[in-house]
Amino acid sequence: MNAGRVKIERKSADIVIVGGGTAGCFAAVTIKEMCPSADVLVVEKAHVKRSGCLAAGVNAINAYLGPGETPESYLDYVKRDSAGLVREDLVLSIGQRLNRVTEKLESWGLPFLKDESGRYKFRGKRSVEINGEHIKPVIASALRRSGAGILNRAVATNYVVKDGRAAGVFAFSAREEKFYVISAKAVICAAGGAAGIYRPNNGGPARHKMWYCPFNVGTGFAMGLRAGAEMTTFEMRFIALRIKDVLSPTGTVVQGVKARQINALGEEYLNRYGSDSTPVRLYATVEENKAGRGPCYLDLTGLPDSDNSRLKEAYLNMSPGIVLKWADEGVEPNGKPLEICGSEPYVVGGHGQAGYWVDSRRRTTLEGLFAAGDAAGGAPKKYVSGCLAEGEIAALAALEYIRGIEVPAAGDQEVAAELGRVFEPLGRQKGAAPDDYEERLQKIMDEYAGGISANYELSGPKLLIARELLRELQDEISANISAGDMHELVKAHEVIDRALVARVLVEHLLYRKETRWRSYQERVDYPVRDDRRWLVFVNSVYDGETKNIRIIERPWKGLG
Repeated sequence: MNAGRVKIERKSADIVIVGGGTAGCFAAVTIKEMCPSADVLVVEKAHVKRSGCLAAGVNAINAYLGPGETPESYLDYVKRDSAGLVREDLVLSIGQRLNRVTEKLESWGLPFLKDESGRYKFRGKRSVEINGEHIKPVIASALRRSGAGILNRAVATNYVVKDGRAAGVFAFSAREEKFYVISAKAVICAAGGAAGIYRPNNGGPARHKMWYCPFNVGTGFAMGLRAGAEMTTFEMRFIALRIKDVLSPTGTVVQGVKARQINALGEEYLNRYGSDSTPVRLYATVEENKAGRGPCYLDLTGLPDSDNSRLKEAYLNMSPGIVLKWADEGVEPNGKPLEICGSEPYVVGGHGQAGYWVDSRRRTTLEGLFAAGDAAGGAPKKYVSGCLAEGEIAALAALEYIRGIEVPAAGDQEVAAELGRVFEPLGRQKGAAPDDYEERLQKIMDEYAGGISANYELSGPKLLIARELLRELQDEISANISAGDMHELVKAHEVIDRALVARVLVEHLLYRKETRWRSYQERVDYPVRDDRRWLVFVNSVYDGETKNIRIIERPWKGLG
């Protein structure tokens, strides 16, 4: 590729936000509300109107404190569901904001379902129902009204680092040969988590039919790793229990219509496993299949006919595939049980707690860089409203940080190096396409790092094989991946970032020698939870020059 023909466009802002999803948009709106004169720019790979995890909609806000619930009870619930190990300071700070940020969504025009007295309709202690098909357009409209700058279809690649602090972002256009150099006083990473690291449930043309947004590929993590930022708890993978083939959420029927979770013999089986926590519901289903009592199902056959339309409407707000499946099969929701299965594992900070190691103000270990939403670690089960809350916290901290700071400029040498790295795959005559490397990465992770085919089970010998294969794969990708056009260049960098995240994930999985989160982190060679030794956070730092990964333990208590 002749980098000389690439157009370089320089931009500057007080604060640049990587990722125009839930947390990123809310952070930008908060900044403009608190300081209208602040120059904020949101950099989004897709288009803010339909991007990120909420692109297709959602039918409930799953973190809202109902009557009798408090921020402290929310913390207790998250801690209990996460086997006792969470960043309590982070979770509590989210709980203190959940209701206010949720009600702000309603003020922006998002329709909430209400009862006869005008109160929100609850689907559980901490979940309220919405008509959320347009949740992302509603959030995007608020972003536009705020006056924040928006750069759509721009793929972030690395942070600009000056004198040991984050001073902007490099990016390239997904549509044309254009390279962006964006200088800023501070950066907020809200780029989401990582999908596509493991072989998915569905293959071929349907391989992107998955639970987590397939375009969130860990780029925010990879940028932080390459810049030397500290990460945490990658080993707590998140694996969603979902409806087979269509990967639709199960909570809509488990909470919404109280569907029973049964095996092929018609038995309710969760009581065999001693807990109904989120990981155990998945683990129990895997074990029932291994014992020959599968497939497993959600039993809707007792659902009144009057609820069929209500259930279909709920799914049309976030996962219409299952409604099409019912139509294709010519059945109503209560016509037969729904078969369930686990998804492939994801690395996320919203349902799980993988991500940047941050303080209570969402400051990362790289000065000038803040993280929110799925990119921020330590606080699982934050869902939509928790991501809004973290966006607000990061925004307020970033605003305070930039006082008295001038916008620095990226050096020409640094710009040239990143420009060359980004566009090197474009037009490379020899090499392999991104899809080929993606398939190889997913095969390694599935077979040796606890994917679907391995029943999510992990062991030291297999993880050591994965470690070696991934190091070799990372080197080969760097030297040989090729792209024929801009679309393939985007995919090439997605694979580059996924491969790095996969390497760090394997190091975390190797290091934690216990089983804390069933199925998420199922060490068959260390099957017992061990609070005496492992009630600690497993963190990591990547050395971009040596490509080595250093593991660091951080204490559970005394954080702030």
